[in-house]
Amino acid sequence: MPLKLRPQDALNDESRQFALLVNSVTDYALYMLDAHGIIRTWNPGGQRIKGYEASEVIGTNYSRFYLPEEVEEGLPERNLRTAATQGRYVAEGWRLRRDGSRFHASVVIDPIWVDGELVGFAKITRDITERHDANERLRQAQESLMQAQKMEAIGKLTLGLAHDFNNLLTVILNCLDLLGARVKDTALSRLIETAQRAAERGALLTRQLLTFGRGQSLAPETLAMNDVLGDMKALLQRSAGREIHLSVDVAPRLPVVHLDKGQLEAAVLNLVCNSRDAMPTGGRIRVTATLQQVADPAQPDTAPRTCICLLVQDTGEGIPLEQQARVLEPFFTTKPVGRGSGLGLSQVFGFTTQSGGFLLLDSEPGKGTAVTLCFPVAQA
Repeated sequence: MPLKLRPQDALNDESRQFALLVNSVTDYALYMLDAHGIIRTWNPGGQRIKGYEASEVIGTNYSRFYLPEEVEEGLPERNLRTAATQGRYVAEGWRLRRDGSRFHASVVIDPIWVDGELVGFAKITRDITERHDANERLRQAQESLMQAQKMEAIGKLTLGLAHDFNNLLTVILNCLDLLGARVKDTALSRLIETAQRAAERGALLTRQLLTFGRGQSLAPETLAMNDVLGDMKALLQRSAGREIHLSVDVAPRLPVVHLDKGQLEAAVLNLVCNSRDAMPTGGRIRVTATLQQVADPAQPDTAPRTCICLLVQDTGEGIPLEQQARVLEPFFTTKPVGRGSGLGLSQVFGFTTQSGGFLLLDSEPGKGTAVTLCFPVAQA
């Protein structure tokens, strides 16, 4: 009669030691492939991470865990060749679970040689989705912080230049007014009027720069967004033109906001005109106002706030991805030469931030652009 092994005796048997080790690991999928990528073993970690039981995967090709487009490109076979020729394959990428969901995996493939012949591969997979998502959130937060710091620096520079330039223009306009009152010659008077119009245009540009740099004096008042947009609807439709269908939809019973009415109207009109210019052959512009809980992407550590979100969305050309990070900078424009000063969106950005809110931009080339102005609800 054979002797019955005690549980502790299993640790003295090398093969049983290995089996216990592999079958006790649940944080890693540890399994073996033959030389053609066919799965030969399966452990509880593989079942936990990928959702398959051993009977479902043993005897099938390990390419079933790859994304369909990667299988078409021959990535599974290429990874095995890399492991065989270079001694190891290490990478991270997206893989598929049994239910079709994706997870981010850390993968190691080692070749198994017996007497100089390749007999298979040892494969280790770890689910690192949480780490990947955390790194992605950190990257986005760092990008948002860098963008906010850049805009802050540009704003300070712009504010200083605009103040100095505005002082010079004030002197020039006063001198032109004095000259105009004394000169009786018609030709000279016309020259003075031309210079005055140019100086007034420069003064308008400095006001726009001051708005971007948050140096413009605002006159906030308690406003109902329903009334503001309702009064502007006819003006917005005329500005959009006949070729464009414009709709204004405001959620009922919105709380009031504390904003400069003139600057708010100018911001909405500016956004509608930008959308119009992005649709030379016609399209649709949608203006909506809703109450939402939103967080400022430039301040990822702050909690969401209750804001009235004013959205201007179009079906235009969209903004190229490489230009989206710069569209809020003064004098940067995506329009052809002579079609815009590049101060429109920067002025809207400056007014929104100076009013305690923030701006969100969502644009996809060929599908349109959506700009959302988020204003905090006025405190009772």
